[in-house]
Amino acid sequence: MSIKTAIIIVTYNGMQWISQCLESCAGYKIFVVDNASTDGTPDFIIRNYASATLIRSKDNLGFGKANNIGIAKALEEGYKNVFLLNQDAYIVENTIETLEKVNDLNPEFGILSPIHLNGLGTKLDKRFAQHLGNERNTDFYSDYVLNRPKSIIYEIPFVNAAGWFVSNECLKNVGGFDPLFFHYGEDDNYCQRVRFHKYKIGVVPGTFIKHDREERLIKQPKNPDKTFLHTLERRLKKKYADPNESLRIRDLLLKRKKEAFRAFLKLDWKTSSMKIKEVHLISKLIPEIETSRGRVRAKGTHYLVLEK
Repeated sequence: MSIKTAIIIVTYNGMQWISQCLESCAGYKIFVVDNASTDGTPDFIIRNYASATLIRSKDNLGFGKANNIGIAKALEEGYKNVFLLNQDAYIVENTIETLEKVNDLNPEFGILSPIHLNGLGTKLDKRFAQHLGNERNTDFYSDYVLNRPKSIIYEIPFVNAAGWFVSNECLKNVGGFDPLFFHYGEDDNYCQRVRFHKYKIGVVPGTFIKHDREERLIKQPKNPDKTFLHTLERRLKKKYADPNESLRIRDLLLKRKKEAFRAFLKLDWKTSSMKIKEVHLISKLIPEIETSRGRVRAKGTHYLVLEK
């Protein structure tokens, strides 16, 4: 088993999966950060997996910040690389060792992902299959279908963080997840930052995790008002916090103000009200996004300092 790579798992009411998840990690050093679970997950881990380091948070910190705590603790204890694993995902044998070897030979890759299967291991995970579509990588499916020799790595611009091998070089120069994102969008932003700092993202054939989430794939919210604004906030952060793109969010603010004023003049109160809400949201996000971009464009171990 690897002595250079630690596994980081964030838990939140994960009793349904945590035993199988931790069993799949047997032999590795595991850091679990629990986001104030109320279903007994942390106590179960203490009773049954004493070798795992459990860090209990009093509050739900979200996916990114909780992972940052686990990563920082692993680095503090001398581990070089980390493997981020969802609580509802299970590692297939020899995956981490293979990813570690591939990374040693290809240090230009900051993130390496195994192939994500469904929970039973019988099919590709639905969302993961989309990430490897022809628009993002022209060779992956063709090589499998035509039985051609497989590449060591298939480069793609994004893969979800259910199972990420993150290299030491990437951690030192890109850092951790941006706390601008509480839940959803943090892995998109991290991949954007990885590419900004000239690292690559890849999938390694022959390595696998099983992601047990088929019944819980996110559905689009139906509420046209409040939920729309929550969704819009995530989209705005994802788009405008991207350090690879020019910052045009103030242009968007001006556009929404004009739209709100025109709707007001037309006595279209519903449209005017929604546009005003968007104006307030964008105004709130501007300083947060500008601060984020200013920080992450510089190299460093951003967001990976342990709180004492």
